[in-house]
Amino acid sequence: MTEQRDPSKIHLKSICLQYQLYLLLNSHFFCLLKNGMGLIILCAYVPKTEAGHCKWAEVLKDLEKIKTSKDIDVSLYTADTDEDDECQELVMRCFFLETEVIIQECRIKNCSETQDVVNIWKNGNTGLDNSKLNSTTSSKCKECEEYEEKSFTEFIQSFVKVIQRDCKH
Repeated sequence: MTEQRDPSKIHLKSICLQYQLYLLLNSHFFCLLKNGMGLIILCAYVPKTEAGHCKWAEVLKDLEKIKTSKDIDVSLYTADTDEDDECQELVMRCFFLETEVIIQECRIKNCSETQDVVNIWKNGNTGLDNSKLNSTTSSKCKECEEYEEKSFTEFIQSFVKVIQRDCKH
């Protein structure tokens, strides 16, 4: 028995390819769709941000991976976790900027966590809105270098608190 095709319906076959380059793509899916006439369409599926889902989830996972590193021994400018809401964007930027220092330390010492730190930095730059900074920077917000230098462990603890606070908003 042969299947009869209704010419008024377009049949699509879908082949989805998931690229593991989540650093750049944040788990986007690219799909090739081929209709009955052989036309191939490239589309991107971007997951919706659901209530309860934080855009910093991947960063939190990577922070968990590096927090107990014995290879990383640096002092880092550590923003206060209790800054005003209007300074939160700048505070977040400070934490991500300081990850560049950790990356350099890891490259010097050949840390096993180097890629995790690079992931944090890349996901941070992807998640921050560059256009928003100038409009939200207040004169009462501190520059990164104005914060106290703290140990790597204290830095990670504060970083996690700031991200968790941002995720609750």
